[in-house]
Amino acid sequence: MEWTSPPALLISVVAAVLATAAAGSAAPLGLPGCPTSCANVTVPYPFGIGANCSLSTGFNLTCDHTYSPPRLFVQGVQVTDVSLDEATVRVLNEVIVTGGFNSTLDLSSFGMGFLSGGRHAARAQPRRDAPLITGCSSFCSLNSQRRGWGSLDGGGGCHECHGTGCCKAAIPSLYSTYIVHYGWVALIGDVDPGIQSFVTIAEKSWMQQAWCRMMIGGGKQLHEAPPPDLSMVPVLLEWAMDSTLGPSSSDSAATSRCPKDGASSACKSKHSSCNEVDKPFHRGYKCRCLPGYHGNPYLADGCQDIDECADPKHYGCYGECNNMLGTFECRCRRGFQGNASMVHGCVKSSQGLSIALGVGSGAMVLILALSTMIILQKLKKRRIMKQRQRFFKQNHGQLLQQLVCQRADIAERMIVTEEELETATNNFDKARKLGGGGHGTVYKGILSSQHVVAIKKSNIVIQKEITEFINEVAILSQVNHRNIVKLIGCCLETEVPLLVYEFISNGTLHNHLHVEHSISLSWKDRLRVAIETARALTYFHSLVSTPIIHRDIRSPNILLDDMLTVKLSDFGASMYIPIDEEVVHTDVQGTLGYLDPTYLITGHLTEKSDVYSFGVLLIELLTRKQPVSYRSCQGFNLVNHFVTLLSQGNLDEILDRQVAREG
Repeated sequence: MEWTSPPALLISVVAAVLATAAAGSAAPLGLPGCPTSCANVTVPYPFGIGANCSLSTGFNLTCDHTYSPPRLFVQGVQVTDVSLDEATVRVLNEVIVTGGFNSTLDLSSFGMGFLSGGRHAARAQPRRDAPLITGCSSFCSLNSQRRGWGSLDGGGGCHECHGTGCCKAAIPSLYSTYIVHYGWVALIGDVDPGIQSFVTIAEKSWMQQAWCRMMIGGGKQLHEAPPPDLSMVPVLLEWAMDSTLGPSSSDSAATSRCPKDGASSACKSKHSSCNEVDKPFHRGYKCRCLPGYHGNPYLADGCQDIDECADPKHYGCYGECNNMLGTFECRCRRGFQGNASMVHGCVKSSQGLSIALGVGSGAMVLILALSTMIILQKLKKRRIMKQRQRFFKQNHGQLLQQLVCQRADIAERMIVTEEELETATNNFDKARKLGGGGHGTVYKGILSSQHVVAIKKSNIVIQKEITEFINEVAILSQVNHRNIVKLIGCCLETEVPLLVYEFISNGTLHNHLHVEHSISLSWKDRLRVAIETARALTYFHSLVSTPIIHRDIRSPNILLDDMLTVKLSDFGASMYIPIDEEVVHTDVQGTLGYLDPTYLITGHLTEKSDVYSFGVLLIELLTRKQPVSYRSCQGFNLVNHFVTLLSQGNLDEILDRQVAREG
C-alpha cells in the first residue's frame, strides 16, 4: 500500500500511538459556508469537503453519503480522525489475507504486524535488491490449534503476541517504501494448510488487541476471513505544509523550512507560530497556536484566547484569577498573602487591620506618587522622542526618506525598531557576536518572526562610519541578485545606525579556504565561487541603472551559504559611477594586497579596480596563499611572485597541491 503525496501535502505513515488533542469549541474550524464534519469526524481547515473549502487539492476530502452513517475519504482511504495539534490523520486500512504460499507485498509503512497460523514468516526490505531490514515468524501445530491456541493468562487477558500463532515487528523510519516477502517456514512438522493468515500494518496497540480477539475466539477465525471489527485496521498518517509552496522558498540561503514571507505562510492567525518539520521522507512545516491560545492556526481568526479562569485550578491557580490575552494573572484574595499558585498557598494576613487603618492616610500619598510617575513618564517619552529625532537627522535619515518616496515598498520592510533588535540580540550580547568587518561589528539575532538575521553595528561614532553605513543602505536597498547579500532593514533612531541582513550560515570564503588541513575547498567549488563572484561584479558594473564599484573585493567579504553559494557583502566603501564618467577621483579605500596599484597611487577609481581585486582573489583560490600577509623568500608579495613564476613557466612552485591534483 502506498500513498502518493500531492504537491501541497507531505504525508508519511508512522506506527505509533499518538493522542489527539481536543479542538477548542469557540474557535472557527473551516472557511465560511464550508462543512466542517462528516458524520462524527471533524474536518478542520486546511482540510475541507467540497470545492474551494480546502487549502489545495492535497487537503481535499470527500464525505460519501452512500454509507449510513456517511464516511470520510481521502484519495480513496477512509478517514476516522483529523488532528491539527499533532498534524496527523487516522485512516483505516484493509487487512491483507494470504494463503499458504510465498507472496510479496509493497507497503509504504513505518510499522507492521502479522497474525498467522501454521508456520509462516515475513521479512521487509526497502527494495528487492536491498538488505533485510526486519522480519518475524509465527509457528503453530495442529495439536495446539485443537487446544484452542493455548489459553488466556490468569488475569483474564491474553498472552503477548510473540511468535506462537502471531508475530509482530517494528519497521524503522528509514525509507518511504518497503517490500514485504511472506511465505511458509521450511520446518518439519504437521501444519494445517487451510489456515488463513493475515498480514497488515497498523498502530502498535491494535496488533495486541487483534491477537486477543483471536485467542478469545478459540482460533476458529483463522479458518475464515477476519471478523468484521478486525477486517479494517487503524493507521496514522503525518502531514505537513510543503515549504516549496511559498515564493521565498527559492532562496537557497533559507535557514528554516518556514516561509520568510508571512503572506506565503499557511500560518494565518496572528497568534500562531511556524514549526519546522524535518524527518525522513517528511519535511516541511506545521502551524500551532501560541501558548495561551487554542483553535485553528490556519485561519485568520482561528487561534483564540484561552480563558484560563474558567477552570483556574487546571492551570494551577488557587486564588483570584484574572484572564488576559494569551495568559492570566493569579493572586491571593484581598486580606490574604502568599503564593496563589499552590494549594493553601494563600494565608490570612496579620497586617490586615494595620493596612486598613493606613489606607485613608496613605491615599493622598499614593495619588501624589502616581501623579509624579505620570509626569516623569511623559517627560521621559518626550526626551526619548527628541533624542531619536536627533539621531535620525544625524544618521542621514533624510536619505532613507528619499528612498521611500521613490520606492513605496521599501517603507514597509526597511524600518526596524531599536527594541526589536535589542531583543533579537539579547542586548547585543558578546556571545551573539559573529565577527567584525572594516565598517562595523556583526551580531546574530532572531527576530520576533523567528527569522535568523545578521545585524551590523558601527564600531565608533564618527561621521565617516555613519556615512558609509547609509551608503550601504542606499546601494543594497536597490539591488537584487542571488549572489549579493540581501538587506532586510535598518534602524536609524539610535546613536549608531543598525543594518539587518539575511543570515548566511556557512562563514566566509576566507574561513573555508585558509584552514590548517591539507584539504580545503574542492577545485570544482573554487571554480563555482569564482564564477558566481564574477556574476555579482558584472551585475554591479553593467546591469544596474547606475554602475557601482565595490572597492573591497576580498575573500573575507565573500559569504557562503550551506550550498556554498556566493553572497557578496560589505558595501560600506562602494560608490556609484555616473553614467557619463569613467573615472572617479576619491580617497583610497580597500585592503592592501587586493588594492589596484594604479588606484593606490593616483586615487583614480574605475571598474577595473574591482577587476584587479578579483584577479587577486583568483590567485588566492589557486594558491591558498593570503594576499595580505604573503611574502616570498625574495620579498615579493603574492601577485608579483605569481606573475614572476608564470612568466618563468614554473607555477607548480606556488600552486596549491590540491588544485594541482584535482584541476
